[in-house]
Amino acid sequence: MSQYPLANVHPEAKIGANVIIEPFATVQKDVVIGDGCWIGPGAILWEGTRLGKNVKIYPGASVSSIPQDLKFSGEKTETYIGDNTVIREYVTISRGTVDKLKTVIGKNCLLMAYVHVAHDCIIGNNCILVNTVQVAGHVTIDDWAIIGGASALHQFVKVGAHVMLSGGSLVRKDVPPFTKAAREPLTYAGINTVGLKRRGFTTEKINEIQEIYRYVFMKGLNNSKALEMIEAELPASDERDIIVKFIRESERGIMKGYGN
Repeated sequence: MSQYPLANVHPEAKIGANVIIEPFATVQKDVVIGDGCWIGPGAILWEGTRLGKNVKIYPGASVSSIPQDLKFSGEKTETYIGDNTVIREYVTISRGTVDKLKTVIGKNCLLMAYVHVAHDCIIGNNCILVNTVQVAGHVTIDDWAIIGGASALHQFVKVGAHVMLSGGSLVRKDVPPFTKAAREPLTYAGINTVGLKRRGFTTEKINEIQEIYRYVFMKGLNNSKALEMIEAELPASDERDIIVKFIRESERGIMKGYGN
């Protein structure tokens, strides 16, 4: 008799301890489910799914489906979901292609209903993607980012750590860390002060980050000149170096600043 009555569980799937798989869920072969996970009714875990511990997959979600990429030719790829992450109703997540061979969602994330995460995306820890966020292929979202509902992220875009992105945003350019972004076209809207305070950043550190972004967005400088002046005139710190590295390595360019 099946350990999971009315669920369609492949005998080769590797399932940890204290896992609940509800009726009418499907678990294909080459799936690994960590301890304490809950798989809701009607959810499907396709080949290549790798769940950490205590992951919750809500009804109708589809994890590690074949990429919506015409170049995909059946290569063996995977999808990793970190510990304690919650995947809500009708979320769709595609596994990787030959580019990265994997799609990754970190620990303690929340993907709300109808979110789509395409192939080869890398999402960090403690991120929140609000209802109906649509993430194209090859996107990187760093730790603690919050992506507002109904936002759409262009392929290959990068979103830095601790970013707060307004709902309904169209993200065509990279969004540097510690910032808020809003308006159309997407524009710098200040520092994510509330989020940073909640995560233990001091007032002094927040002021330091604000001063760095004055050079980038508010002095009328191009990016190269702004980075040159930041390194010459502002004291070195981890945050300064993270910001400078992110902007310098941006391939798509960063979002607009005030008045641009």
